Amino acid sequence: MANWQRRSLLQALAAAFMGLWRPTAAAAAAAVDPAWQLSPAQWRERLSASAFKVLRQAGTEAPFSSPLNAEKRKGTYLCAGCALPLFSSATKFDSGTGWPSFWAPLQKAVDTEVDFKLIVPRTEYHCRRCGGHQGHVFNDGPKPTGKRYCNNGVALTFKADA
Repeated sequence: MANWQRRSLLQALAAAFMGLWRPTAAAAAAAVDPAWQLSPAQWRERLSASAFKVLRQAGTEAPFSSPLNAEKRKGTYLCAGCALPLFSSATKFDSGTGWPSFWAPLQKAVDTEVDFKLIVPRTEYHCRRCGGHQGHVFNDGPKPTGKRYCNNGVALTFKADA
């Protein structure tokens, strides 16, 4: 663990112990593409209320609430914010968690950063193009990567293969 990560974790633990820390939703990551650097009002016009909460405020949808959790067709999962292809159905698996899960994203589709919203460090990932929050990646997935990209279904759309 890097020194800055250790320091941030210790600060969060100290704040929690003193009753000063409250979990808050962070904003989405900054959009890399200038065409997707939209204001919150512009995002609200484009997205449903639940998609806005997840994609732009780093919220989490209720488990087992997304129809994409049960999607079995071959195709591609796209960012619900900007339609960037993020995952192939070939990497989707049933994790039993209640959220669509994948063992690998498409190449150059997502960026990651460490978050401490639950005090313990987790790896958050977001759409590389628009910065929309997708979910978190864990090290308890299947081979070949051992990763589980646990995605909010409302942050995705699905495009079936023709």
